[in-house]
Amino acid sequence: MSLECAGESVTHSKTSARRMRLHRARRQKALRCVTVELREREIDALVAKKLLLCGSRGDNAAIRKALYSYLDGSLGRSL
Repeated sequence: MSLECAGESVTHSKTSARRMRLHRARRQKALRCVTVELREREIDALVAKKLLLCGSRGDNAAIRKALYSYLDGSLGRSL
């Protein structure tokens, strides 16, 4: 076994452990992690509702925050 292989397994186990920690933290908060695909017109709607700045259309973090705001306003904020 080469050092590279050993390094890969250590890196892999670190990333696996990190994923598990994040999973447990989300579960404790009753959260789920999902991937959502948005159409351009849905992003346009977030801009129209002033939840997203027009200049932030390409910023995934800003889109995520705008979508959270939309869901909180539509579904209500849960505790």
